[in-house]
Amino acid sequence: MNETQNGELRIPTFPEVCDAWHDLAQNSQTFNRLLTTDAAIGQTPKEVIWTLNKAKLFRYVPVLPKEERHPIPLLLVFAIMNRPDVLDLRPGHSFVEYMLNKGYDVYLLDWGIPGPEDKNLKFDDFALNYLPRAIRKFKSVSGAEEFSLLGWCLGALITTLYASLRPDDGLRNLILLTAPLDFSDQETGGFSRWTSDPSFKPESIVETFGNVPGEMIDSGAKMLKPVENFVGNYLMLWDNIENPNTTEAWHAMNTWVRDIIPMVGAAYQQLINELYKENKLIKGTLRIRGEQVNLANLKANLLNVIADADHITPPCQSEGVMNLVGSADKELLRVRGGHIGIMAGRGAEKNAWPHIDEWLSARSEAVWEGAESASQ
Repeated sequence: MNETQNGELRIPTFPEVCDAWHDLAQNSQTFNRLLTTDAAIGQTPKEVIWTLNKAKLFRYVPVLPKEERHPIPLLLVFAIMNRPDVLDLRPGHSFVEYMLNKGYDVYLLDWGIPGPEDKNLKFDDFALNYLPRAIRKFKSVSGAEEFSLLGWCLGALITTLYASLRPDDGLRNLILLTAPLDFSDQETGGFSRWTSDPSFKPESIVETFGNVPGEMIDSGAKMLKPVENFVGNYLMLWDNIENPNTTEAWHAMNTWVRDIIPMVGAAYQQLINELYKENKLIKGTLRIRGEQVNLANLKANLLNVIADADHITPPCQSEGVMNLVGSADKELLRVRGGHIGIMAGRGAEKNAWPHIDEWLSARSEAVWEGAESASQ
């Protein structure tokens, strides 16, 4: 029943009841479609230029003529337990599309979906085999001797390892997004509290499954904020069910979230034991293929982007590295949002993306005079 201006209750007419039921039926159908179907994501045109095992290196088709593009190419490196399509969610809301329009020659390293035969792959393999070989190929294709890397989540960890171990390979600019590097604080962040418990044994998980199931990792991440992930997310969708802009954005993100893949067992075990539990990278005791990782050897211009509301990689796991790297030109950027939202949320193209472009653009010209020029 509806309330009139006089405060009296009015019984809806039969046509009004029919219209309300019709709207409810339509909204329910939309809700079901959004939950059970996949949106078209990762649509920006690209071509495969290199493969190794499951990994593929893509080059996105440039949208500007060569004379209008930055001479320093950009390689995107995402995490090893998620698909990288979150960087290219949908037309009009795609970081890849945004950077192409800003004149960057953009490449993407997709790690692929590991099989049981890949269970022994470690960060050693990703940082000193896959990534360097992909870089050699993309330098050959681009014709550039210097390049930029953007690493997100565990992709930021891998690019940090590479930049510290191979500082003379031509890496000019390194952008880290929500980088899990410093695990000194065992109380902040759900993952740290869980993994620091002596009873948490990654060996038993790897022994049982080989590769860690994506469903296990996904459930663990969602349990850090169970009410928001299992209830609030869907209430928000229903409240906006008649807003196509909101629902299609939700559909694209949900499609990416549902496309979960396993994480290779050896790297998972290495992540928990050597990083989360022992914090070897920050202590300077981490060895990758027998080489000690010294963050002071990282010389590239550095932009370290932190999400203030990140519950997957809390700010404390990223910010401490600024005092340890050897970069003369380094900047710490705090952005409102969560682990994924800072780059794929509604405010990303107004906050994080323009700052990344502004920072990188100045450092992507043929001649770069270092930190002194950047400050002028």
